[in-house]
Amino acid sequence: MDRTHPHQVQVHSQFPGRYEGGFKGGRPDYQRTGPSASTILAVMTGLPIGGTLLALAGLTLFGTLIGLAVATPVFLICSPVIVPASLAIAFAVTAFLSSGLVGLTGLTSLSWFARYLRMATEEVPGQLEEARKRVHDAAGYVGQKTKEVGQEIQRKAQETKP
Repeated sequence: MDRTHPHQVQVHSQFPGRYEGGFKGGRPDYQRTGPSASTILAVMTGLPIGGTLLALAGLTLFGTLIGLAVATPVFLICSPVIVPASLAIAFAVTAFLSSGLVGLTGLTSLSWFARYLRMATEEVPGQLEEARKRVHDAAGYVGQKTKEVGQEIQRKAQETKP
C-alpha cells in the first residue's frame, strides 16, 4: 500500500448534517449569533441599578469625608472630655458583659449540680441495698471467723491440759 500521506484523520460529526466542512467565508457561527434576550434584559436592568448604587456609594463616601472634616476640630477641642468618657463607657460595657458571663456560668454550674444530685438520689437506694448486703456478708464472715478462732482456742486449751 503506497500512501502519499503517512497519517490520515477522519472526522465524524456527532450531529449529522451540521458540519459543512471547510471555510465558506464570512464570520464563524459563534459570531453570527447575537446576545440572547435574557442577556440583553440583564444588562438593561443591571446598568441602571448598578449605576444608581454606585452613585449612592459615592455620595455616602463624600458625606462621610465632609462629616469627618467638620468633626475633627470638634474632637480635638473636646478630646480631654471625650477620651475619658469613651473609656468609662468601654469599661462599663466590659463590666456589664463580664457580670453577665459570670452569672451565666453560675447558673450553668447550679444546673449541673442539681442534675448531679438528682442522678445521685436516683442511684442511692440501689447503692444502699448493695452496701447493706456487703455489711451483712462481712458480718457473717466475721462471725464465722470468730467462731472458728474460738473453737481453735478451745481445742488448744484442751490439748495443753494434763
